[in-house]
Amino acid sequence: MDVFLWVLQVLLAVAFIAAGAGKLTQPKERLQPRMPYVEDFSQAQIRGIGAVEVLGGLGVVVPWLTGIAPVLTPLAAAGLGITMILAAAVHRRRKENFTASLVLLAMAVIVAVGRF
Repeated sequence: MDVFLWVLQVLLAVAFIAAGAGKLTQPKERLQPRMPYVEDFSQAQIRGIGAVEVLGGLGVVVPWLTGIAPVLTPLAAAGLGITMILAAAVHRRRKENFTASLVLLAMAVIVAVGRF
């Protein structure tokens, strides 16, 4: 079970750090062709979402890996789960496909429950 959780943690970290880094570094106009939902948010909100994603991605791996405050790992996974619930709601409202949000939500819930 530990190996399975580690695989999920690393996959979550890679997905969220990559997505968040893009939102932190790219202007809204450059993100819009790939992420049409950004038109509903200001540049500052997009940067905030990116920061949450990067910090959450780091949080699902670093505390457990280092043994320093490992309780932060399931808390970060729970936070990412909440982020994905909100993302799915935005995509659903816009009548976009939100399957990826639900898959990431499931992964985050498994990590949160498995590491608590």
